Amino acid sequence: MGKRYFCDYCDRSFQDNLHNRKKHLNGVQHLRAKRAWYDLFRDAAAILQEEQTKKPCRKFLQTGQCDFGSSCRFSHMTEQDLEKLSAQVQGEQRSKELQQEGADVPPGTIEDWLEKRAKRLSAAQSNSVPHPAPHHTAAAGLLLPERALACVLAPCSLPQPGKHPIKGIRITTNDLAPC
Repeated sequence: MGKRYFCDYCDRSFQDNLHNRKKHLNGVQHLRAKRAWYDLFRDAAAILQEEQTKKPCRKFLQTGQCDFGSSCRFSHMTEQDLEKLSAQVQGEQRSKELQQEGADVPPGTIEDWLEKRAKRLSAAQSNSVPHPAPHHTAAAGLLLPERALACVLAPCSLPQPGKHPIKGIRITTNDLAPC
């Protein structure tokens, strides 16, 4: 069968020889896929500058769809999207300026994340129903996850010593703690 070449941009493979590889690498499909991949990593300032120079796509504004997709020469961004993008660019510029001035903590870092995390955890705890704590432990001294057992097992419903329903697993009295 011979060697095969796999193109990560196009997610295709083909026989690896000079003619096929050259034909693929210069093909329209490959060039579009490669451009789309690198567009994912462009900074917000470059995207904003490009989108501001384009006229709005009438078809996209009317129907919410465009037959040309990402290769359309008109802009598919609404005014709100452009405002959000410009705010993001301004925030990035401010953070760069703060870093150049030697500020210790730029805005939007670990403190913001910790604050959001604390809010999420408190909301999750207030929404959850308290589970009764099971009193089963493993013989090796490892505590079994309380919430997992409380949701799955009722108290004292662990399998009895003897054969386990799954073939080849044997439960002994050493594996269970008394109820």
